[in-house]
Amino acid sequence: MRVIAHATEDVSRVREALDFFLSGAGVKEAGKLVEELQAEGHHGNPITILSVQLKKKAECLNFAHFVRENFSEEDVDMLREEMPERLDDDMVFHLRFDKQAAYLQQVKLTNSSDAIIAKVKIETYPKNREKAGAIVEELFG
Repeated sequence: MRVIAHATEDVSRVREALDFFLSGAGVKEAGKLVEELQAEGHHGNPITILSVQLKKKAECLNFAHFVRENFSEEDVDMLREEMPERLDDDMVFHLRFDKQAAYLQQVKLTNSSDAIIAKVKIETYPKNREKAGAIVEELFG
């Protein structure tokens, strides 16, 4: 997962929004896993990029279940409809979550570029888009 805190935003609040998903995934000591990078935005504005990678199977499954349990039916329907476009050729499933909703402890999909971006790598052997799609359907509904 990755999220950008713009110069006009409070980094601690953006971190809280990210932590909402990490706690939902059952991640212990999330603060130690989150990498913080200082960068410069398009117009020279300072930005902070927060990123975290979940590698443990249990945390990844917990994340998927947490997201699915907290989705609205509208979001589930939208995800089903957009699933083929969200699953790329490298079997990575792309999700964008509303930052403000996450800060308010809600899971909500968004199309905004100013979002918490989650990339979920779906492993199939051999690499198979159909099987990956079935796994995404099973995980996210």
